Amino acid sequence: MMRTRKSHEEEGELDIHHHFLTKKGIYNLDFGEDVPQIPFSVGLHPKDIDENVEQYLERVRDVSKKNSLCWAVGECGLDSLVSIPISEQERVFETQILWANEVHKPVIVHCVRRFSELLRFSKIAKTPIIVHGFNKKKNIADELLKKGFYLSLGKALLYSESLQGLAKDLPLERVFLETDVWEGEVSLLYKQFARLRNISIEVLQEQIKKNIKEVFNKEI
Repeated sequence: MMRTRKSHEEEGELDIHHHFLTKKGIYNLDFGEDVPQIPFSVGLHPKDIDENVEQYLERVRDVSKKNSLCWAVGECGLDSLVSIPISEQERVFETQILWANEVHKPVIVHCVRRFSELLRFSKIAKTPIIVHGFNKKKNIADELLKKGFYLSLGKALLYSESLQGLAKDLPLERVFLETDVWEGEVSLLYKQFARLRNISIEVLQEQIKKNIKEVFNKEI
């Protein structure tokens, strides 16, 4: 019996990080939004750090503790392109990692040109860390994987030759796929990744299901 695209999505094509309430996967909750009735993550992005930082962190703690649909803390992390001093970014990031440890939730990380600093945080993390939108060189990927990080690949997988080359060698048990702010369907990324690895979409779905169970302790 032929399986439809809808059944593929229902069974395994989960979008690990997105900004659309209509998509299946983990919705990135922005500050000021109501808590959705779908799986989501909540965290303080480095660009949003300001004088109200402690109030924002308290909301992260409150929402992530009280809602069973909160699957992760994040996105949070380090960004060299924002004006917030790196010392403050690191303090806020560490606070969220320690909180994730307490509530036993993984962390979805935003990192821009701060990977050497990011690696150090693996020492304090007791839950899995997923680097979302990863599109860097193999040596950075190797260092992250050695420290136990997971890598989530996005739209760049469709056009970046370097990321496509990297995708061919990544351990499947440490990979996720996401659309982030791209309006396209995550099914296109599943197709592309499966083609690059010369495996079926079904095999990829099953592996990512296992990854979700391992990282989020959730069944899909």
